[in-house]
Amino acid sequence: MANNVRTDIHAVNETAPYTNMTLGNQVYGGGGAREFKTGEWRTSTPVIDWDKCKQCLMCAPMCPDSSIPVEDGKRLDFDYDHCKGCGICVGACSFGAISMKEGL
Repeated sequence: MANNVRTDIHAVNETAPYTNMTLGNQVYGGGGAREFKTGEWRTSTPVIDWDKCKQCLMCAPMCPDSSIPVEDGKRLDFDYDHCKGCGICVGACSFGAISMKEGL
């Protein structure tokens, strides 16, 4: 790898010259997920029925994208900016409070 190759995630964009890219556009630095709204990839969206939610919080640790925020011991609405719509939270909810909707 050449000494002038940048691995900063902010340097990888549509205007960066190919000579500044890593092989395969690999990113070596961590923590970039918070800065990118990966929820745009979603084709199905989880929706919560607050009347059915018992605040058991079983869904939050199951989310691979950490898209179910918890504050003061209570879950909040989904972080749709980062939720990729995998549906794991639906299976984790014993009360049927979460369902998947096409699109949204």
